[in-house]
Amino acid sequence: MDCILVRHGIAVESNEWTSDDASRPLTEKGRNRTLRVATGLRSLRVEPTHVLSSPYLRARETAEVLCSVLHVERTLQLCDELQPGRPPSSLVALLATLPFGATVLCVGHEPTLGHLAAVLLSGRTLPAFPFKKAGACLIELPDSVQPARGIMRWWMGPFHLRMLGKHEPEDDETD
Repeated sequence: MDCILVRHGIAVESNEWTSDDASRPLTEKGRNRTLRVATGLRSLRVEPTHVLSSPYLRARETAEVLCSVLHVERTLQLCDELQPGRPPSSLVALLATLPFGATVLCVGHEPTLGHLAAVLLSGRTLPAFPFKKAGACLIELPDSVQPARGIMRWWMGPFHLRMLGKHEPEDDETD
């Protein structure tokens, strides 16, 4: 299984938002940068078979942009396991229910995603794996979805992903 973890894009600041945290949307800048990050992911030939998202609005909006650019035909699945503050073990258990050869795109929050990456790679929750907004990584789980079984294939901040997208060939160019 390939597990692609993506933090939501830039959202309205919590101190500027008067409603509940779950309903904070992406800003226009966040939406535009997420679109460019998605183009970078497309240049890496990311082809998700499953898309899981936190039900929080900013994560859902990020997942919708990614799905649109990556031409994902499967339905976006909202998962409480990707909400802020959830333990990595709950997401590991969810991932273990998916088909062995799946490519899973998980859109969520910090520190939840960083903790999940740490558990998949080292078996322990560590603070050493922070995600920037719209940053992403690919962790391969070659034999099973279990702690400390993951192999890091790449980890990129949003700037690097946006730069990759700038070099993607135009749709009308041939290889």
